[in-house]
Amino acid sequence: MPIIINIDVMMARRKMSLNELSEKVGITISNLSILKTGKAKAIRIETLEAICKALDCQPGDILEYER
Repeated sequence: MPIIINIDVMMARRKMSLNELSEKVGITISNLSILKTGKAKAIRIETLEAICKALDCQPGDILEYER
């Protein structure tokens, strides 16, 4: 998949656990895990916004395009 999800990198930089991010974003741990591992086919803009807010980052810090 050419889109790489870097949520785990940002979580490590912010020293935040999956449980903590799940609570702050308001999505289940399993859905966050699917997103984190790159198995998700889509992400809602609202969810991306909540993740960016919780991790204090920009969407480009989380999403990366690789050919």
